[in-house]
Amino acid sequence: MRPGSFARGRRWRVVVFVLAALYFLVPLISAAEFSLRIPGGGYGFANYLAVATDPILLNALLVSLEIAIATAVLVLILVVPTAVWVRLRFPSIAGLLESATILPIVIPPVVMAAGIAFVQANLDTPLFRTLFSSSITALTPFYVVLALPFAYRAIDNGLAAIPLRTLVEAARNLGAGLPSALLRVVLPAIRSAVLGSAFLTLALVLGEIVIARILLYTDVFPIVVVDVGRSAAGVSVALTLASLVLTWVLLLLVSYAGGRRSKRTPA
Repeated sequence: MRPGSFARGRRWRVVVFVLAALYFLVPLISAAEFSLRIPGGGYGFANYLAVATDPILLNALLVSLEIAIATAVLVLILVVPTAVWVRLRFPSIAGLLESATILPIVIPPVVMAAGIAFVQANLDTPLFRTLFSSSITALTPFYVVLALPFAYRAIDNGLAAIPLRTLVEAARNLGAGLPSALLRVVLPAIRSAVLGSAFLTLALVLGEIVIARILLYTDVFPIVVVDVGRSAAGVSVALTLASLVLTWVLLLLVSYAGGRRSKRTPA
């Protein structure tokens, strides 16, 4: 490559990087400045402290966190054994499973919500009455479906980065059963992938609004934040920005933990 071409390519990379930074950072900086405004004038953190002083916001946050934890646990229980089993026993259907997990992305959430609303309105049985009796039991199964594409890819990438068959066979030769090998050998080896899928699920639950709105569950955090924004826009922006920053921090911590673990692993 000629020196002039290399210099021009470097300048273009800098230009693209600066434009991308402006595209992402300017809205965030503007939102942060707006969220710090106090109605009487000046700046402060009153909007960020509203969740601690408003019982409705606090209850909605706790409900969404309960849904997020339940969703993450169910997703991991479904995805980790399935992904391990497919890689060990049926690698030929890995492509079919990957295609199946894409469906929640292909199908718009509003279509799924419309179908769920039809079931909610027309199937009056004890099972469905119990299922739709609260936002936690009603929303968790459908959030599990929405989180499957992200969780499956995170777990599958983690499994691809380790010698899965060797680890499992070594554990089996030492007398461990398959469940014990999964819990004591495989899970620690893909710890960063498991944490990443759990935090992606957390971010999805704290940001999903379509299904909750259509099913009329108004006690979850995203719905309450939108409703609060009609009367207190600063609080709504502050809580949205805080959720975004918290998610970023958690994902950075997962990446950092995974990087440190990779450096400690002997070659």
